[in-house]
Amino acid sequence: MRNPLFLKVAAILLWLDAVGFGLPCIMAINHIRSGRGILYFMGFPTYGRGPFERYGLQTTVPLLGGFLLVCTLEGLAGWLVWRGRKSGAILSLSLLPAGAVYWWGFALPIPPVFAIPRTLLILLSWSRLK
Repeated sequence: MRNPLFLKVAAILLWLDAVGFGLPCIMAINHIRSGRGILYFMGFPTYGRGPFERYGLQTTVPLLGGFLLVCTLEGLAGWLVWRGRKSGAILSLSLLPAGAVYWWGFALPIPPVFAIPRTLLILLSWSRLK
């Protein structure tokens, strides 16, 4: 089997993170750039009011740009994992520390829920990667 189910599910989880957090990040960047402060989306602050701010790190365009980069690279990793590429698996695993810092700092509870199973699925499929 060229693309086992585990890798497809892992890729979908990567894409959900990339799109689900990347698109609101773009909106948040535009909101902050226009001087309107932190954007609220569905009643929740987009990337603000979390531990970063409690420790004195305000939500800024460069901070959000870094998170957007992580989201974009997760989308790329998803595409590569879907194709069964080891490079996508390595990229996905290498993004975990940076992603975890942003998830914690912005108080995002969902990404770790996706990261744990996708990481396990990738590791379980490691021998099938090319």
